[in-house]
Amino acid sequence: MRIIRGRYRRHTIVPPRTLKARPTTDMAKEALFTILENNFDLSEVSVLDLFSGTGSISYEFASRGTRQVMLVENDPRHYRFIRDTLRQLDMREVETVKGNVFSFLRHAPRAFDIVFADPPYDLPDLEKLPDMVLKGELLRPRGWFVLEHSRKQDFRHHPHFLFSKKYGQVHFSFFSRESKNNEE
Repeated sequence: MRIIRGRYRRHTIVPPRTLKARPTTDMAKEALFTILENNFDLSEVSVLDLFSGTGSISYEFASRGTRQVMLVENDPRHYRFIRDTLRQLDMREVETVKGNVFSFLRHAPRAFDIVFADPPYDLPDLEKLPDMVLKGELLRPRGWFVLEHSRKQDFRHHPHFLFSKKYGQVHFSFFSRESKNNEE
């Protein structure tokens, strides 16, 4: 996997084979960031990356100038890999939290402009994740929640659904506290 753009562009990150993560493909990641950059000034937002896996999304945000990135990862091997990679790259803008995402969501320390989640596709109750993120004060007004998921999930009828995009096997659904409920 590689960092696509920004100050760390073309930097290749090679996770050990023992990691069970499914990193977002470069094509899907580039498309996602094109959408985000067309709607946000990434240097002015705060980002929460849930189910971080290898940390790929957080590295991309930091590389593109996002100064406040927090990631949450529960698996100790993944967490160590992320911490080691952040140290090697000297990415001080990325704050790491080792813990269960669902516990974190109940006690998040602050609100964010963009919340990204890439949970295991077979996560039980994955359909409840948008409501967990959107309730309360986790997402700032006009902020977006982006959920990466398989084709099995369809969120078009969720009251806070904005739109979805598909890139190969990767599906992104976008949500906001201010519902538009339309599809691009």
